[in-house]
Amino acid sequence: LCCECGQSHLLLDNHLYNFQDEVDDELTCHICLQPLLQPMDTPCGHTYCFKCLENFMQEYNFCPMDRKKLSFQQCHKSSLLVRNLLDKLIVFCPFKAECQQTMQRCELEAHLQNRCPGFKKYKSELQRKKNPISKGKENPSTKVETNTPKDPEVPSGGSSLVAESSAAAVVSLGTAEPGLVNPAFEETEEGESLTQRTSLVAETTTIEIHREDPEEELGMRIVGGKDTPLGNIVVQEVLHDSVIAADGRIAPGDHILEVNGVNISSVTHCQAVSFLRHPGPVLHLMVLQEKGFSNKSAQQDPTCAPNREVIHVTLIKRERSEPLGIKLIRKTDEAGIFILDLLEGGLAAKNGKLSRNDRVLSINGQDLRQGTPEAAAQIIQNTESRVNFVILRQAGVQLSEPAEDGSTSNNSSSSSNGGSPVHHRRRGDQNHYRRKSSYQKGYASHEKTVAIKKEPKESLGITIGGGRDNKNKLPIYVTSVQPIGCLFRDGRIKRGDVLLSINGIDLTPLNYYEAVSALKSNAASHSVILKALEVLSLNSSEPSLDIKEQGFSWAPLWITWLGLPSYLHFCQDIVLTKGNLESWGFSIVGGFEESKGNQPFFIKTIVPGTPAYRDRKLKCGDEIVAVNGVPAIGMSNSELIPMLKEQRNKVTLTVVSWPGSLV
Repeated sequence: LCCECGQSHLLLDNHLYNFQDEVDDELTCHICLQPLLQPMDTPCGHTYCFKCLENFMQEYNFCPMDRKKLSFQQCHKSSLLVRNLLDKLIVFCPFKAECQQTMQRCELEAHLQNRCPGFKKYKSELQRKKNPISKGKENPSTKVETNTPKDPEVPSGGSSLVAESSAAAVVSLGTAEPGLVNPAFEETEEGESLTQRTSLVAETTTIEIHREDPEEELGMRIVGGKDTPLGNIVVQEVLHDSVIAADGRIAPGDHILEVNGVNISSVTHCQAVSFLRHPGPVLHLMVLQEKGFSNKSAQQDPTCAPNREVIHVTLIKRERSEPLGIKLIRKTDEAGIFILDLLEGGLAAKNGKLSRNDRVLSINGQDLRQGTPEAAAQIIQNTESRVNFVILRQAGVQLSEPAEDGSTSNNSSSSSNGGSPVHHRRRGDQNHYRRKSSYQKGYASHEKTVAIKKEPKESLGITIGGGRDNKNKLPIYVTSVQPIGCLFRDGRIKRGDVLLSINGIDLTPLNYYEAVSALKSNAASHSVILKALEVLSLNSSEPSLDIKEQGFSWAPLWITWLGLPSYLHFCQDIVLTKGNLESWGFSIVGGFEESKGNQPFFIKTIVPGTPAYRDRKLKCGDEIVAVNGVPAIGMSNSELIPMLKEQRNKVTLTVVSWPGSLV
């Protein structure tokens, strides 16, 4: 059953409700014929559910009512008045046998989570089915491994990465590894003692992920693989409102060692993606997680402290700008951020599951154990609807009762915006940093020119992605070739091709909407000349990953971006600052080696609590192009590391950041 509406429906379908009264036809969607959910207005004056319209527009380009030409980008949210009218429609609790209450539609989820005896009974039965013999035993999904993990056979002949000692849960990354230099834990010249900073440690943890829909994406991006200098599979990003974000235990920078008992620490990038995309209701992951430096106080992980419990809380915003009504602070005597107060009438106070003095460990899968209130507020502000908290609480703390249905919900807009004042960081200057090399191990790029004669009204029949306004500043690439256009008939332009120009107009510096405009205007002529770059895999034994990703438009794998020539790379400057006694906080792999030649430098590890971690712009898998303007290409580890160590308090890293593969 859905935890928001309490009824059974497909994951991608709208929620279902039992309305008390007949709903006015003006408030009904004419696609699903149900009262509107997340209503969207079209330019021609019709209103549909967000999901209904989105699904419809994937197949058609006209309005369902009057068949006027329409694109989803032209539509916008309905007015606040309409959304409030819909939210106030009265519904029955779906658990009629145990609960006969009625409430406003917007209040049903909070009712189910906090007050409904029927839903509580359902969850208890569900938990009992999942763990029939676990009563009184430790939950295996959160247990730290203490034995050497199994090393099952994999097609590529992978080998175990984890140390073979009986205490394999604690691994020192200070040991030498070929091609890996970690300036994060170099001793400082100020005489810092070894008792203050002994070694960089990590723990292997087994995590059990449950999916209601076995086909649902996990919602994280990964980089690395044995066919790249990174070697291991590393989590680059956790997407908002995803399965992984809701679970809250996996964070960017975690290394994935095993998937369902299969060792993936020494497989190719494509093989790892194939393992992680394999459908199933339960997924067992063994991950290696950074714990930072052990210091003189030898403080334990606070989540392991006695009389404390880790709690998951989800708050639902009706729109992105809605505040949660939480005040967050930092303490002088303890790292991390804490809840100072819950504003009366606010979303968090009405939900009733958060409490004063709770420590926030993560929000939407983003680790905040060393975070700031500003960083937390920005994550909350950028979230569309579901805000997933993982908090640490002193055992035995009594929660206040959630606000009654009639509480002053309209006053919540006067509360703090998402948690605390937000001071927006200015992004580093971004520029094209052209250089002579490109990394194409396993991939080759081929430039082609396609000349087509066509009817003036005949469309090209392609959809595109990317654009320099994209978060990763991607070039324009083809996401699909439709069977109705002239390019499908011609057959030379394929999905994944990077579009360079059309009729002499350079597409490489354009943002998405500029590229769409250029393609449409030039498609009106009798002849079209397209220049494109095709990236080809040289390894025919790799698993086929040519599948549509549910809920997301198609995008190339991370490793294929590495095959692009450098003139298509968009570089940005990231400026890090640190104190005299700090280290930069990242490790790198790659560089020139006689046996392998020139390889790019990649960020492999970002250590919690360090300048690189706090800055939050640098990501695992980013390629370092230059340090303080000096190109890194052709350098070895032994040449680049001294450059980084010479920078006492400030360093400018020029990096290229490609989006990781979505799993």
